Amino acid sequence: MRKILVVCGNGLGTSFIVEMNVKAILKELGIEAEVSHTDLTTSKSEQADYYLGAADLLENLEDGKRNLIKLTNIMDKKELREAIETNMKGA
Repeated sequence: MRKILVVCGNGLGTSFIVEMNVKAILKELGIEAEVSHTDLTTSKSEQADYYLGAADLLENLEDGKRNLIKLTNIMDKKELREAIETNMKGA
């Protein structure tokens, strides 16, 4: 099963809200994935198929080996849905 890691600066409230939104969207799209959230520092050592978060924050994870789903506005459900569809449909 694919794993999505929602990343934010502190890994607390915002990333938890986004995690809940991701789970709801995945359910609507019929995509199975394990979803969890964490802070940026911890995410550097966590293994996941996708790392999702604010574009400026995820720049810290760019290494050419990670699938990054970068968002402009992490609270925008429409942008979140489009990003998930673009990156995960058929994957």
